Amino acid sequence: MKIAIEAQRIFRTNKHGMDFVALESIRELQKIDHENEYYIFVSPGADHCLEETDNMHIVEVRCPSYPLWEQIALPNAIAKVKPDLLHCTSNTAPIHCPVPLVLTLHDIIFLEPKQGGNTSLYQNMGWYYRRLVVPRILPKCERIITVSYFERNRIREALRLPKERIIAIYNGYSQHFHPLSNVSAITRKYINSDDYLFFLGNTDPKKNVPRTLKAYSLYLKRSSRKRPLLIADLKEDKLDMLLKEQHIEEIKPYLSYPGYISNKDLAYLYNGAFAFLYTSLRESFGIPMLEAMACGTPVIAGNTSAMPEITGEGGLLADPLDEEEIACLLLRLEEDPVFHDEQVKYGLQRSRLFSWNHTAKELLQVYTNIFQSLKE
Repeated sequence: MKIAIEAQRIFRTNKHGMDFVALESIRELQKIDHENEYYIFVSPGADHCLEETDNMHIVEVRCPSYPLWEQIALPNAIAKVKPDLLHCTSNTAPIHCPVPLVLTLHDIIFLEPKQGGNTSLYQNMGWYYRRLVVPRILPKCERIITVSYFERNRIREALRLPKERIIAIYNGYSQHFHPLSNVSAITRKYINSDDYLFFLGNTDPKKNVPRTLKAYSLYLKRSSRKRPLLIADLKEDKLDMLLKEQHIEEIKPYLSYPGYISNKDLAYLYNGAFAFLYTSLRESFGIPMLEAMACGTPVIAGNTSAMPEITGEGGLLADPLDEEEIACLLLRLEEDPVFHDEQVKYGLQRSRLFSWNHTAKELLQVYTNIFQSLKE
């Protein structure tokens, strides 16, 4: 087979969730498949995180904007290579694709009511772009891949897709997420404490930052330890606004907010944390939960969408709309060392059920099935 994979943003320095899913899946395909030929289509960037091999070629496609790159430059580049299929990895694809199409549709949040009005201009533009493009490309897809059974069922019901055209393939997590010792040399770059709580928050309303901060304020009022909170990916001006809105400005001295944290440092920060908060309103999968569990850090997750599916029956789940419930779980972990140790062991065991190797093998099977069906 001659397989094309769209991975537009994997060379950018500040990568996010879908970028890592594409990158790690491709890296694993590179390890396990030496028979088929791959063409990876990317936008130029500073982080050349993928190396070419004999059967895997990197094709840089230049274009000034994401929509033009995807709708014009990518189809033109695909037409020159003439692959057997194109796999687009990040929710959208060319409306007019010259070859059979596979789409990874991570979620359909863009079709659901907005969770709040704090999205950035970039996020709003992406939201409208997906609403425009996705309904037009879904009928043309040979197969639609999503990342959890929750999301598969949600997509099928909302878009009335035939059962056989959409499948769930779980994400994995990178192998550098594992228990580490002597992490303070890295963690001290981000927080001036060796005993802290960790929260990945940003401006996306689904991340539930206001209620999580409120829950943390309740924790501080009752805790004898008063562990500080490290918040990734949130700027100070936005944080100040949220603290004022929630009337909890007094907690700011307990907060560290270094902004974007590189993926290579995340493993150290998970390891150094007493607990990890992933109290989202909605997730189609939730790779950070796996990363934290694989590092031996207890996770408090939201009890909605795909999060219970990924954390499993022994996971710590809280209603993300209930600040009191989140605070109580934090305090239980803090006040009951046996319970904390049980969660450490459970997370280490649970995380072993997921891997990028498994993801890549399932992707390869999808490609093979499509190729064989098109030949018949």
